[in-house]
Amino acid sequence: MAAPRRAAVLGSPIAHSLSPTLHTAAYRALGLTGWSYDRFEVDEEALPGFLSGLGPEWAGLSLTMPLKRAVIPLLDEVTGTAASVEAVNTVVFQPDGRLVGDNTDIPGLVAALCERGVEKVENAAILGAGATASSALAALARICTGEVAVYVRSERRAAEMRQWGERLGVRVRPAEWADAARAFEAPLVVSTTPAGGTDVLATQVPAQVGTLFDVLYEPWPTPLAAAWEERGGKVLSGLDLLVHQAVFQFRQFTGDPRSPLAAMREAARRG
Repeated sequence: MAAPRRAAVLGSPIAHSLSPTLHTAAYRALGLTGWSYDRFEVDEEALPGFLSGLGPEWAGLSLTMPLKRAVIPLLDEVTGTAASVEAVNTVVFQPDGRLVGDNTDIPGLVAALCERGVEKVENAAILGAGATASSALAALARICTGEVAVYVRSERRAAEMRQWGERLGVRVRPAEWADAARAFEAPLVVSTTPAGGTDVLATQVPAQVGTLFDVLYEPWPTPLAAAWEERGGKVLSGLDLLVHQAVFQFRQFTGDPRSPLAAMREAARRG
């Protein structure tokens, strides 16, 4: 019988995380009886001590805020994907004890779009310029052949997104938030704002729309997503991102090439 293996999600606050639900569902669906997945309330100050106390049974960690950047100096290696946005949401324990950091949000966003038939776009728009926006921009670098308009509330945010664009090889055009409804002219719109951030824009959705990826999932649907669906557009939610990035984590943690996507999606729907 194989030795038990462990994984977990860390962050603060962490009680709301669906990651244990998703990964446990994957283990059950694919018959990985020796695996368990937990959650731990860990902040930046406690992170070094937590990592140093983990034993050989540990296979991987999922990280949420505020740990995605704080963990980087504690790792032995960071993948190019994670380094491109200076954010790690996945730590994989190697057989030799080394800790490797990766970012599965970026390929997860791309995979979610591909599943819905969005594999290439000529241009795109991002609403917001926070941490999630940089990951969205990195994902768009893989599928967008032209310009990405980024609608922001300040010149400081505009400058940051220009810098991310230069770093990621994406043509970024910052635009004022007051003109955010113009984003809806793009074939793909990624909304990265906090809850309520786009509610006022819901009344400005045009009759013809493309694809909206709203990274929120609670509460759902957002007013913007509801208006988009009423116009007949494709809508993806934060749950789509959550389950697809979790599939990449599952494979890295377990080494199992099978996809638990269906099981994870059903678990996410049940909550």
